[in-house]
Amino acid sequence: MVTYGSHWRSWCGGVILALGLLCAAPPPAAALEADHTTSAIVGEMRSYTTFYEDTLLDVARDNSLGYTEMIAANPGVDPWLPGEGTKVVLPTGHLLPNAPHKGLIINLGDQRLYFFPRGDEPPISVPIGTGREGWNTPLGSTSVVRKQHRPTWYPGPAVRAEQPDLPRVVTPGPNNPLGEYAIYLGFPGYLVHGTNRPWGVGRRVSHGCIRLYPEDIAHLFDKIRVGTPVTIVDQKVKAGWVDGVLYLEAHPEPAQIFALEETGALGLAPVDPIDDVTMELIRVTAGDAFSWVDWGLIKQTLSQRSGTPVPIANAEPSAD
Repeated sequence: MVTYGSHWRSWCGGVILALGLLCAAPPPAAALEADHTTSAIVGEMRSYTTFYEDTLLDVARDNSLGYTEMIAANPGVDPWLPGEGTKVVLPTGHLLPNAPHKGLIINLGDQRLYFFPRGDEPPISVPIGTGREGWNTPLGSTSVVRKQHRPTWYPGPAVRAEQPDLPRVVTPGPNNPLGEYAIYLGFPGYLVHGTNRPWGVGRRVSHGCIRLYPEDIAHLFDKIRVGTPVTIVDQKVKAGWVDGVLYLEAHPEPAQIFALEETGALGLAPVDPIDDVTMELIRVTAGDAFSWVDWGLIKQTLSQRSGTPVPIANAEPSAD
C-alpha cells in the first residue's frame, strides 16, 4: 500500500488531501484500473465544533479549505452564524484527480491544487479560486515558466474594458490582486498567485487565474520550480479504491455552486444523476466489484454533491 502522510504546517490547519487514485472526466479507459490493494491516502476527514465568533469562512481558511467546499459539506449550517457548539464537517480528505501524479494538478472540478514534490515527500493540496463565467481557466498540459516574488500586475485589455478605472500598472503592495507571489504558466496570461482578497479562494470569481490563500502560496512558492509540469483538469466526480473499499466523491456543478453561495442550498438535482461518463467511471474503477456496488449510495452521493468521499463497495461482496 502506498500511503501519503501529512506534512502540512500547523499554521495552515492541516493538510488537505485524501483517498486514492481516481478519475472523473472522460479519460481513456486504459487510465482507470480496479486496483483493490494500492491506495494513495493523504489526510483524513475531520470535524470541528464552532465557537460563538466563528463563521464557516474563518473555519475554512484555518483548515486550508475553500469556502464553497466548506458549505457544500455542511448543508443547512448558516455560514455566517453557525452558532456556538455546532459540529461541522471539515472536508480535509480528497480523492486524487485522474492525471499524472507529478508536478502540479489543478482540478477545477473540486477547486483544489495538488502538488507532488520530487522524491519521497508526500503530495500537498490546497484550495484555489478560479475563473468565473466568461473567464474560464484553460484545460490541458503546460508548465511553470517563471516565478516572481512581489509581482507587478499589468491588467490585460479585457480586464481594463470591464474595469476602465484600473491603472495600467499595479505595483507590489496591498492593492495588488496577485498578492506577494506569482507563478506564471505556459498558457499566456495565466498565473497561480496569492491574493489580497482571500474570501475568493474556493470560489469562481477570478478572471481565469488560479488564486491561493496568501499562506498557501508562500509555503509552496520555493518548492515549485520553473519547468514543473502542470496539468489542468475539470473532474467534479472522482472514484478510487482505498484499502479494499471503493469510494466516490462528487462536487457541485457550477450552477449549483452559484445557488449554494446565494441560498445555502444546491438547488434541484438532475432527475438521473448517473450520466454516461460517471457510469463508465464507476464501471471501470469498480472492476469485478461492479456487480455489488451500492447504487442507492451512488445516487445519494451524486445528488448531495457534498465533496466528501463516500464508500460505495468493498473488494468482496457482503455476506448479507
